Amino acid sequence: MAGGLKAGFVRLMHHLQDPQHVARFQRLCGVRGTEPRDRLRNGAPSARHGDVQNGGGDAARRRTAGAESDREKGSNVFANGAAGDNVNGQARDKDGVEAQGSGVKPFRRNSLTGDVGQEFIIDNKFLFYLFTLGTELGNELFYISFFPFFMWNVDAYVSRRLVVVWVLVMYLGQCTKDVIRWPRPASPPVVKVEMFYNSEYSMPSTHAMSGTAIPLCLFLLTYRRWEYPLLLGLSLAISWCVLVCLSRIYMGMHSILDIIAGFLYSLLILAVFSPALDIIDTFNRTHPYAPLIIISLHVGLGLFSFTLDTWSTSRGDTAQILGSGAGIALASHINYHLGLLPDPPASVLPLQPPSFTLSLIGLCLLRFLLGVLILLATRAVMKALTIPLVCWLFGIPSNDVQKARQHMEVELPYRYIVYGTVGLNAFFLVPFLFAHVGLL
Repeated sequence: MAGGLKAGFVRLMHHLQDPQHVARFQRLCGVRGTEPRDRLRNGAPSARHGDVQNGGGDAARRRTAGAESDREKGSNVFANGAAGDNVNGQARDKDGVEAQGSGVKPFRRNSLTGDVGQEFIIDNKFLFYLFTLGTELGNELFYISFFPFFMWNVDAYVSRRLVVVWVLVMYLGQCTKDVIRWPRPASPPVVKVEMFYNSEYSMPSTHAMSGTAIPLCLFLLTYRRWEYPLLLGLSLAISWCVLVCLSRIYMGMHSILDIIAGFLYSLLILAVFSPALDIIDTFNRTHPYAPLIIISLHVGLGLFSFTLDTWSTSRGDTAQILGSGAGIALASHINYHLGLLPDPPASVLPLQPPSFTLSLIGLCLLRFLLGVLILLATRAVMKALTIPLVCWLFGIPSNDVQKARQHMEVELPYRYIVYGTVGLNAFFLVPFLFAHVGLL
């Protein structure tokens, strides 16, 4: 009996990991590869990979004057060149025969190898843009923008706890990837709509983890603290989660099993750590030795994660997340002792959402734009200072920054120091300046 259940479970796991399911979902959503087997569709050949590389190739050289004129009148090419000629949004093969859909290449090259990826055909532009938005909702850049905006304009109490959850989820997810070491879904049959993370491991999906944990935690932290309809908050959380999870299958980055595992793993992490969020936040803000322990803990977690596998850019991402988390935790400690951004007393809860007026929207946008400018300046200055210093310490030439950052000894301290400072300034310096100029 037990053996039969185990065998059935293993078969189910292999079934959910099958890349053919990913390929079917992509075709259902209007994504087609440009391999020979996909060249015929509705009687029209589609474009072939290799016909155009970075805008060149035989097809580009054979463009007619009429095609150039049509393109000038408003062709709709997505990015980074089309698969063969692209006239009025239609990809063409090597011989100039029109295919259905638009030729596209991944927007960002592979973070480790620099591979730009293969071209593919998009038949449904709406889903392409929708799932591109979904995958961005799980990227570090979104959260590095979202958390400060929420802090500056909505609720510092909720923002601090969201950051703790984000760091925990991303760190544990990345470490688990490096232990399991499952590759990305095979291509073919999968079309790699995204290439940036293609060299990293697949199981579990950290996008699915953050895309589950953050909206769910946001709902749990704000419901009854803020007055809004339960159905509205729950619907937004579920929509956010579903969009991020499905986007990773659409992009060809994860199997169904990766997504399910990431979803369940994030629920487990929330179940374990949610009761401790108040304890962690209170410790970070009030304990006299909190700064020392925060820095030591985040550095120690990073050093441990780097022993799990060989160096890759995912180690740098982990250092960036840990550095941001450490900087934000330190800022919380400073804010508490300076009385900056105090939490409202329990007597005023639940909080009433303000009326959306033009002046309020303008104030929020002004805070965000000024804050982002300060953070961009912080990043630029710290990068200019940190990379030469670290290169000098380790005897690595610093004349080529891109090449220098390929060394772990440079990349890791750079990410820790730079993004730790960015996190500190986002949660302390920017609110401090806003308070002194009357923007808070």
